[in-house]
Amino acid sequence: MATKPPTGDPVQDAPQVTPPKHAAAGLPAIGHTLRIAQEQMGLARTARTLLKVNQKDGFDCPGCAWPEGDKRHTAEFCENGAKAVAEEATLRRVTPEFFAAHPLADLATRSGYWLGQQGRITQPMYLPEGGDHYEAISWERAFAVIAEELTALGSPDEALFYTSGRTSNEAAFLFQLFAREFGTNNLPDCSNMCHESSGSALTETIGIGKGSVSLEDLHQADLIIVAGQNPGTNHPRMLSALEKAKTAGAKIISVNPLPEAGMERFKNPQTPLGMLRGTALNDLFLQIRIGGDQALFRLLNKLVIETEGATDETFIREHTHGYEDLAAAAKEADWDETLTATGLTRPEIERALAMVLASKRTIVCWAMGLTQHKHAVATIREVVNLLLLRGNIGRPGAGVCPVRGHSNVQGDRTMGIFERPAPTFLDALDKEFGITSPRGHGYDVVRSIQAMRDGHAKVLFAMGGNFVGATPDTEVTEAAIRRTALTVHVSTKLNRSHAVTGRRALILPTLGRTDKDVQASGRQFVTVEDSMGMVHASRGNLAPASPHLLSEPAIVARMARAVLGSASATPWEDFEHDYAAVRDRIARVIPGFEDFNARAARPEGFRLPHAPRDERRFPTRTGKANFTAAPVEYPQVPPGRLLLQTLRSHDQYNTTIYGLDDRYRGITGGRRVVMVNPADAAELGLADGSYTDLVSEWKDGVERRAPGFRVVHYPTARGCAAAYYPETNVLVPLDSTADTSNTPASKSVIVRFEPA
Repeated sequence: MATKPPTGDPVQDAPQVTPPKHAAAGLPAIGHTLRIAQEQMGLARTARTLLKVNQKDGFDCPGCAWPEGDKRHTAEFCENGAKAVAEEATLRRVTPEFFAAHPLADLATRSGYWLGQQGRITQPMYLPEGGDHYEAISWERAFAVIAEELTALGSPDEALFYTSGRTSNEAAFLFQLFAREFGTNNLPDCSNMCHESSGSALTETIGIGKGSVSLEDLHQADLIIVAGQNPGTNHPRMLSALEKAKTAGAKIISVNPLPEAGMERFKNPQTPLGMLRGTALNDLFLQIRIGGDQALFRLLNKLVIETEGATDETFIREHTHGYEDLAAAAKEADWDETLTATGLTRPEIERALAMVLASKRTIVCWAMGLTQHKHAVATIREVVNLLLLRGNIGRPGAGVCPVRGHSNVQGDRTMGIFERPAPTFLDALDKEFGITSPRGHGYDVVRSIQAMRDGHAKVLFAMGGNFVGATPDTEVTEAAIRRTALTVHVSTKLNRSHAVTGRRALILPTLGRTDKDVQASGRQFVTVEDSMGMVHASRGNLAPASPHLLSEPAIVARMARAVLGSASATPWEDFEHDYAAVRDRIARVIPGFEDFNARAARPEGFRLPHAPRDERRFPTRTGKANFTAAPVEYPQVPPGRLLLQTLRSHDQYNTTIYGLDDRYRGITGGRRVVMVNPADAAELGLADGSYTDLVSEWKDGVERRAPGFRVVHYPTARGCAAAYYPETNVLVPLDSTADTSNTPASKSVIVRFEPA
């Protein structure tokens, strides 16, 4: 039987700590999954819902973007995917009566965990100017409010249209079409905060900002390098792919500042033997200092070049550009400097080199541990250099594998959610719809916050997500949002963003992945694109949480009609009534989606073209894959300070907090903890169990403080510390971003410790 939501915020001032685990999944994962699912959905609904997750006739998990193979398990989900589904399919409800009982000031004091636990929002809600409570509003009036504010702007560029990675292809395409017909390219999205660095690096080096491998490639690889990623918590189904590769003979190197249970041993809950014994995944764990990855890969590239016969000379000659520049730069790589930057030993790096040289088919996977640094783009370019040197692009079992963190974040970008769109995309869009899209670049997430702060942006419309919880420099961001005239959030559940508003605010409740979507033409499905470029359908199977919900495509279509009116020739009403009409237009605008409706109807979906993978053709400025030779960088940390990375707990997905435990790291009952190497703690006088304030240091001299964190002695790399976000987003300066991509540098924050 489902349980009621908590009435009060749980006390988090005394987290309990036990030694970290050395294996992931297994029986504990099954037990935890069933407990959470039962609390949110009850037994019967749990079975009916979870058996449809990631099935060919079911719905795509609203969690991560890891792909499914052609053959699916009956339980094709992981623990954290089940938590995401349970929270969306919950029987708990947030009604107008809830908002009447909880004024905005009260919501602002609540934790993200408490807000999320309250359940699904059932009706559109409106915060009038000067109001202290949200109140129920009709959909017609809600769209009228949006139209009032948007049409009153001095310029379309004073509006921001943010997208979360949960948004379907169909909704994303309509959203960007509306924004451009309205007159702006201000389309910031969650990619700006995560894999923008990957897209920037890959577009320059191989010509397409996506990974080049398939699930089958992982199974065929000789060597898989997992850098700056924790699959056991953030992409648990990836562990099954690594296990299969390992069984086939692959070697695995993990490069990370913290040891992670999932990379040590995976206890596969799909098999009895897997649950009992499990599979050791790591062959080599390189416990690198935060931000030392570029130096490591540069030295490996030097050593590969210096090893006779190690480079693929034919591939380099026929398919690459810039080898001589890389060779000259790599020659300068210094052992001593690399050991300082990485914290590794010479034997460890030599062992990694031997594994690279022994592999004919190498894949490098990475996530936020590489993308959220000042030198993130240069680091990922260096990863590409390593693969190019040995011809490991466009070869089965080899390639680049940026692992996306949200279920359709890659698809949203494919659909045109981008503040810097390609002219060819805009030309095709304009031709299809008879509009004139703006050509000037819009704002990304960081520039959107700066625009709100400076009074240049006055309306924020967020299609899903938790903008306030996901963004850096919390105090600056919240003050910027409060300067706006209107904030609008399309949401399924409550989060911090609903408590930080403009002068007026709207919450527009929408269907989730688990919900049936029935429009005028009948039952609908939507599509998503996974992390490896597979597009497939998603069909919810549950009755919507309320009769007052609208789908995301319907919300966009009705907003467009209210704002653009009769001046728009776009058939918005047709798009709302039948998503097949949207897919027909996508097919005519975006290459690779030809005959979209027929191909989307296939149970397995279809794979998008990828020229480097499919043809060894590289659509770059040179027409070849580009070696690069950026100067090596790594963070310089003053004495008495540590370098902090923000990260997730195991009871968390992005900014959604499912619980207060981090089971694999041995932390329970609280999230305000900071993990510090015992030797560093001894030098700094930080006793285990003591409490400290974290204060970040940045060149602007502004004090950014996160108070009251329990010190946990933890085996992280020397000189490094770790703590959970969004609690530590307050420490990340808004202007501390990656070169080129402008991604917040949330993985390299210099901090000092002061008594709490």
